[in-house]
Amino acid sequence: MKAPQVIQEALRALSTNRLRTSLTMLGVIIGVSAVVIMMGVGRGAQALVNQSISSMGSNLLVVFPGSQTSGGVRFGAGAAQTLTLSDAAAARSISGVIRVAPIVMRSFQLGYGNTNWSAMVTGVTAEYFPTRSWEPEEGDLFSEADLRSNARIAVIGQTTAKQLFGDEDPIGKTMRIRNLPFTVIGILARKGQSLDGRDQDDAVFIPLTTARQQLIRSTFPGSINLLFVQVASAEQMLTAEAELTDLLRARHRIAPGQENDFTVRNLTAIAQTAAVAAGAMAILLGSIAGVSLLVGGIGIMNIMLVSVTERTREIGIRMAIGARQRDILRQFLIEAITICLAGGAVGVFLGISGAWLIASVSGLLVEISVSSIALAFGFSAAIGIFFGWYPAAKASRLRPVEALRIE
Repeated sequence: MKAPQVIQEALRALSTNRLRTSLTMLGVIIGVSAVVIMMGVGRGAQALVNQSISSMGSNLLVVFPGSQTSGGVRFGAGAAQTLTLSDAAAARSISGVIRVAPIVMRSFQLGYGNTNWSAMVTGVTAEYFPTRSWEPEEGDLFSEADLRSNARIAVIGQTTAKQLFGDEDPIGKTMRIRNLPFTVIGILARKGQSLDGRDQDDAVFIPLTTARQQLIRSTFPGSINLLFVQVASAEQMLTAEAELTDLLRARHRIAPGQENDFTVRNLTAIAQTAAVAAGAMAILLGSIAGVSLLVGGIGIMNIMLVSVTERTREIGIRMAIGARQRDILRQFLIEAITICLAGGAVGVFLGISGAWLIASVSGLLVEISVSSIALAFGFSAAIGIFFGWYPAAKASRLRPVEALRIE
């Protein structure tokens, strides 16, 4: 029997039993749509993590001030003023360090016209922005000359710009920080959320010298809130972290065996851990959806076995008039593959629609890729071949005489 005839016979058999074919196809539809949706959600979560990682900057060490004890109560990291500008200057001598950015920060009420908005005001040096890989979308960043002159200028994030200035262009406008006038000279490119869920675009950056002398005064001379240290390469991170720890312990006169009065965090290691966790979640979601597709394949095999039993006499007649074993085998395989491919196509459509609906309703980032669609569709075809082979082989091995005897 020629291939076109086999295909026609397979399609005729499927159309004759439409309800059974539709129910068999339903398992594949559900499985494929689940794979597309789950992989889309997983890839979206992974993309968000990667976006947050890239927004932090590359090869960064962050140093926090240490804890303190008062009245028998022990406070957490950052409670004590243990980091200074001289510590930042000393950190430049560590091998592999290319940038050091000391930071002071405090939340202030901002004002422009009749509008008020509360945001974190951060005093930084000019090195902070390249350390964070943060470019201006409009305007300029401040320079070393601005730091030396204690200029009252500010670079703001996009959330702050929207909340404070609305639809107005903030560049050149004067905003108030604790009733002091600051001229906006730049708007930073959007960064999005950090790994801890904080909106990085809701921020105001002013020269470090201006912040320390006019806004964020401290009783500890030269104290800072944070210290960013950028290393030349990922391979040098661990060495630089160890050297930085030793340097600060020596500068702070910490005896052997005593706890550090500071905390060094390796953002590269944290980022890698987060990326691995996001990748594992994407694989887990895809695997869970794959189980449903596997269940759909088992359903196909069961239905095909029932079909073989019901059509035993038909198979005997066809073999008696000249059909060969391979013709019967091909027919039942084509039926199984057709069910899977048709169900796969409908499942892909419903999966994309479902992913779009989830993204619209929940606000989650869902990323549908060609590879995930191809994987789900290819897997459905493989399921058809794998679970259709046994019923097809069983049908092809029937002896015509025995098949004709069955009523």
